[in-house]
Amino acid sequence: MTNFLHHGDLPDGLDLGKIVAIDSETMGLNPHRDRLCVVQLSSGDGDAHLVKFDGENYEAPNLKKLLADSSVLKLFHFGRFDIAVMDKYLGVRCAPVYCTKIASKLVRTYTDRHGLKDLVRELAGVNLDKQQQSSDWGSADLSEEQIAYAASDVLYLHKAMEELDRRLAREGRTELARACFDFLPTRATLDLGGWDDIDIFSH
Repeated sequence: MTNFLHHGDLPDGLDLGKIVAIDSETMGLNPHRDRLCVVQLSSGDGDAHLVKFDGENYEAPNLKKLLADSSVLKLFHFGRFDIAVMDKYLGVRCAPVYCTKIASKLVRTYTDRHGLKDLVRELAGVNLDKQQQSSDWGSADLSEEQIAYAASDVLYLHKAMEELDRRLAREGRTELARACFDFLPTRATLDLGGWDDIDIFSH
């Protein structure tokens, strides 16, 4: 089931548990230029909740409370971008976080294909339809195809995380992954501050 919320917030009292898969849809890949349009969430139970923003009102107190809750692990794929765009438009620094793309790069070293489609196909046995990825997310009315696409981006992250955690432990890289996850909010802050294309760790 997909709960599509046009009014820009989660319902009062909604409990998504202690690990929430989160993704975002924007007008492009530049947080300074391209506004946040949709935030989608799932507790891993097969349901997804989509929150749509009109570009003017980003109040969403229930969503912001969840994103800032230190007792809830926020599960992303390529969290670097989502964390930055939510900081920019919602004014919330997400933590703690987990990123399946980072975990994949640490343990799926036999491939250079770390996109969500490839990850979910291998780890969850699901073929995602990515046709709506580049569609107009700023439209006042999203299509059924867009809604289904947005939901699919969060529905399988819990299963992927379980397998990635198993492999991280097997390869002795769990603590390294956690250190990377802990740094992600700072990496997002650097991106927003203008260091997105600069490696500050290089000589």
